[in-house]
Amino acid sequence: MASLGARDQTLASNNHVEIPVYMNSSNDMEAKNERQEADHDDSQVDYSQRAQWLRAAVLGANDGLVSVASLMMGIGSVRKDIKAMLLAGFAGLVAGACSMAIGEFVSVYTQYDIEKSQIKRRRRNGEEGVDETKEKLPNPAQAAVASALAFSLGALAPLLAAAFINDHKVRLGVVATVASFALLFFGAVGAVLGRTPVVKSCARVLIGGWLAMAITFGVTKLIGSAGLGM
Repeated sequence: MASLGARDQTLASNNHVEIPVYMNSSNDMEAKNERQEADHDDSQVDYSQRAQWLRAAVLGANDGLVSVASLMMGIGSVRKDIKAMLLAGFAGLVAGACSMAIGEFVSVYTQYDIEKSQIKRRRRNGEEGVDETKEKLPNPAQAAVASALAFSLGALAPLLAAAFINDHKVRLGVVATVASFALLFFGAVGAVLGRTPVVKSCARVLIGGWLAMAITFGVTKLIGSAGLGM
């Protein structure tokens, strides 16, 4: 019996299986928590809230670029004088910046009035959190200045590109090339900030700019040629 007991103990010891238990170190746990917090913060970002200042900044600069570059290409189609192109481009910069500022001011002020009226109605109804909402009201003056500055910055690209080139054909080519690269840049910036596909955004902006410059160039040349022929 003693031998049987010893043999059973030997078999039990031979059949004993150790199951390793792996525990995460503190560094692994901290890294995992940081990743989870980063993913949570990114998921909580409301990118639709960026639409207002994106429209006033990136899109304003894109408008300035396309408008002034197209205007200069149109004047360049009928006039070889560099002064005529630069004067037309500068006039387009000033007029466009003023137009953007006034339009943005009126648009945002309308939104401001609507939201302010809504706050007054909520206050009369005794709702909570009205003061916090009031702090988030849009600023019409700030939006107007941002639009004017953005338009001006975008318009400076074709103006600077043409300022130091005397040859007419080379000047037109440089303006179109600089405008194309600037369009790609603005399209990429807008896509990254708005978390939209970069390639599609750049393609839309670039093709739209090319169409604007080509149509302005062709129509102005057609009208100018007909006028000169008369």
